[in-house]
Amino acid sequence: MEGLMDSSFASDNWSGLCPEALDALVAANEGSRPPYGADGWTEKAKKEIQRLFGCEAEVFFVSSGTAGNSLALAHLTQPYHSTLCHGLSHILLDECGAPGFFGQGAGLKAVSQTEDARISLKELTEALLQPQDLRFQPPAVLSLTQTTERGTLYSEDALKGLVSAAKEKGLHVHMDGARLLQAAAALKVSPARISAEVGVDVLILGGTKIGGGLADAVVFFDRTLARGFSHRLKQAGQVPSKYRLLTAPWVGLLQSDAWIHHAENANAMAADLERALLNCGITPHCPRESNMVFVRFPEPVLAELQRQGWQFHVHPESRIARLVTGWDATAERNRRFEETLWKILTPRPTE
Repeated sequence: MEGLMDSSFASDNWSGLCPEALDALVAANEGSRPPYGADGWTEKAKKEIQRLFGCEAEVFFVSSGTAGNSLALAHLTQPYHSTLCHGLSHILLDECGAPGFFGQGAGLKAVSQTEDARISLKELTEALLQPQDLRFQPPAVLSLTQTTERGTLYSEDALKGLVSAAKEKGLHVHMDGARLLQAAAALKVSPARISAEVGVDVLILGGTKIGGGLADAVVFFDRTLARGFSHRLKQAGQVPSKYRLLTAPWVGLLQSDAWIHHAENANAMAADLERALLNCGITPHCPRESNMVFVRFPEPVLAELQRQGWQFHVHPESRIARLVTGWDATAERNRRFEETLWKILTPRPTE
């Protein structure tokens, strides 16, 4: 609504399309084009993603990250298999059992419960050494999240170690990359350096959280694993007729490398927000490494922030608040939040 003050740190998917993505969407809307992905915009989007990663990957598009994760994992597993993941991962906690549903019973097994949401090489190695008898679903996939659900990042070396350990045991590697582009910007590396080049087999590449449009991408770096995936998408209702309206925003986001600026801004505004919290005497719950800040506010402070209209997610049990900055985040919003927080924390003088 016009004139409505932005007081949301709820999520980066609250933001609208960035100008480049919106322009591409409007352009794609002109005229008549072939349906079901046979259009030029979809082909351009695939080519741009291949250029981004510097390889001839197989690229598909889905309506959500949940669809991409669950269908990709189903494609990599048999119903008696399991996927190893972190205990805070989106596939385990936030997808309503979709990986098991589409995997016809395939399981998810948490191998780490660390607060920073990263699986260590030691934890993975121990999980891979556990007996594989008929009581348990043997692991077939390692799933990694970059950026993690705590806003932390895997280094290139850490990813190489984890991927190598998994593949030595015959596992495929899946990456939930809902915020991979933000991670690449934060680490100052190409997206390929922390995905394709470390041995990830299939990546779910997020665009909606960085100013993209209506679709995420499923990117098979190991092209042999993509056989039959187009049929799986069709069976799951993931092949819409006006495909170009899903894929055109990717062209706008990638062809001019607009994603770099938008990712850098999101990360920079989170760093600025972290400084604002520290200025008010509030220490983040875990290190900020990308565009998310986690903090445990005193309950009266939390209640007053929410009463004044500030929006962010709070875990119902841990009471940890997650504050997220999107591609369109501003320092002005951070200053208003800092001023509000300072007033709440500063005792009023007694008369």
